[in-house]
Amino acid sequence: MKKIFAIAAVAVLALSTLTLNAQNSFKGIVKYSVASTGEVAIDIPEQSATGEMKVYDDRVLTSSIVFTNSPMVNSVMQSGRTLYTFLDFGMVLGYFQAHDVELTSYNGDGKIIQKHTVTQTDIDSLTIPVDKGYYIEYVAGQTKKIAGRDGKLARLHVFDDEGKDKVIDIWYDDTMGPEANFLAQGVRGIPLEYTVTMDGGKAITITAVEVTKGKVKEVDFLMPDGFKELPEDQFKAFMEEFQEEMELLQEE
Repeated sequence: MKKIFAIAAVAVLALSTLTLNAQNSFKGIVKYSVASTGEVAIDIPEQSATGEMKVYDDRVLTSSIVFTNSPMVNSVMQSGRTLYTFLDFGMVLGYFQAHDVELTSYNGDGKIIQKHTVTQTDIDSLTIPVDKGYYIEYVAGQTKKIAGRDGKLARLHVFDDEGKDKVIDIWYDDTMGPEANFLAQGVRGIPLEYTVTMDGGKAITITAVEVTKGKVKEVDFLMPDGFKELPEDQFKAFMEEFQEEMELLQEE
């Protein structure tokens, strides 16, 4: 379950207690900056240097690559406890067609919806200490002002293949957003700041720089046109064939 929501090297946040607060009513936009903060500098592409989350009560939406981590992800939206990922493989399918590759597992235009609904058990499990995968430790009594908001501290314990615990400090605001935000690994509310450390002394820090109330409407959270849900077994078969064909083309 936990691996479903692992987003590139950025594993973030979860539910802090078993007691849920009343649904937040914040409606607005949170904008982020992305900076290289390690000993070894990283060139951050322009399209990855900023990010944005739209928030409408318990719904969250982003199309920023810093959160989607793939140019093939058009956007990701959470409504309550259901997560929708809108994938667009159109360019890749065009590439296959140009190289006379015909897929047997999929014949659509590449606009696919992945849908997943989490349960309370899924949410509760995120704070249970483990020695594989990750878990969240919420730290009481510490706050930090970020973009005018009062951030609370959580420590994300991420275990690598050798079982080493890599701790990420995450500041979050649980007065806006859903009870568990799976656009950001299950954080309660909205992430405000966290640093991802990589090998070789490299690191990036994602920081909220502006929180604006309003400027979002319920219509912003409608399903985008043209995307169709693909059953899990068909999507799995498509991805397996997709990866095989990409590897073959790269070998040519």
